[in-house]
Amino acid sequence: MDQERNHHLNPHQMALKQVEIAAAHMDLDPGILAKIMATEKEITVHFPVKMDDGQVRIFTGYRVQHNDTRGPYKGGIRYHPEVDADEVRALAMWMTWKAAVVNIPFGGAKGGVQCYPKEMSAREMENMTRRFTWELHTFIGPERDIPAPDVYTNPKVMAWIMDTYSILKGHVVPGVVTGKPLELGGSLGRFEATGRGVFVTAAQAAALLDLPLAGARVVIQGAGNVGGVAAAQFAAAGARVVAISDSKGGLYNEKGLDVEQALACKNRYQCFLSEHVPAREVTNEELLTLPCDILVPCALGGVIHAGNADYIQARIIAEGANGPTTPQADAVLRGRGVFVVPDILANAGGVTVSYFEWVQNLQNLLWSEQEIAQRLEGIMRGAFAEVHRISRERGVDMRTAALILGIGRVAAAVRLRGIYP
Repeated sequence: MDQERNHHLNPHQMALKQVEIAAAHMDLDPGILAKIMATEKEITVHFPVKMDDGQVRIFTGYRVQHNDTRGPYKGGIRYHPEVDADEVRALAMWMTWKAAVVNIPFGGAKGGVQCYPKEMSAREMENMTRRFTWELHTFIGPERDIPAPDVYTNPKVMAWIMDTYSILKGHVVPGVVTGKPLELGGSLGRFEATGRGVFVTAAQAAALLDLPLAGARVVIQGAGNVGGVAAAQFAAAGARVVAISDSKGGLYNEKGLDVEQALACKNRYQCFLSEHVPAREVTNEELLTLPCDILVPCALGGVIHAGNADYIQARIIAEGANGPTTPQADAVLRGRGVFVVPDILANAGGVTVSYFEWVQNLQNLLWSEQEIAQRLEGIMRGAFAEVHRISRERGVDMRTAALILGIGRVAAAVRLRGIYP
């Protein structure tokens, strides 16, 4: 990790650099550009939580609201020891562009708490979540800012947020979060949404490059609700998932893994073990440079950087994670002809189905899983086609094209609304 950090800017600098690159291809009013590059609100809280041993610990939490010109703030909450203000600022900005790329009427936000969730009990997690919600409750709401799951958070965490917020409001407010359990107003297809969107966009990239999915070698970093779902989708399409990993490392078999067996091993033992799956163990650093046709980083940011971009062998990179590729690595990959499906397009399935869930909550509707899947695929395919068109017409890579599309939509909304007073 230290080696990786030496190779890239911090996440907020990365996000600003990406905007700078895209803005060079756009005719933007300098005042509007300055407005959309700045965050609108940044909330930092330090709050006490009583732990199981009776001691009180102070946790630090963040909620950054980047831009709500096109609709309520929207973005996940992550629990991770490395959460900091710059990471959350970057993620909030990427959420703004992401919602605009798929033309969903949301703005961008992100939140997180510095903690070690793997070392906390369920009771401690609940106590921390409910206190964090209390700290944020005046800043969030179904028409203001709508959190969702992210790294090491899940539907249960969303249920605690919804319950705490509802108690404080005095009535049930299911639309305050998305990614909830189905029993509390969650949407069918929400768990699979991000991974499914990654697969859909990767498949479109493969079609553009005349790469048949059947038999294509796929490497996936991450095995959670993004990487695990994407792996299953690729396997179902006949691709060979040759490697998969979690935070502790992964497995590689050049002939292809049994994805179902590998994920069952992960679920049972909390990690991948070669003695239970025919494969050899690899580190996350090794995994990125394995021979493959499609590389799918679905873990944390900054993993593809100037130090390893020259060694990546994939023809396509579909970014399931947020910010996995640094601007320096982008330049290297572009020079080598690697087709990158950027995060603000590839992983936009999550915010898309979150929007579906929010709409269902507000209107007391329940759409079928088939309807959700069809709507999601239609939006993802349409967004990919639009980004690819801009890429061809402007002679830019897919990331810059996606940013031109997203930033352009936000800038147009700012211009139409004006600056008041």
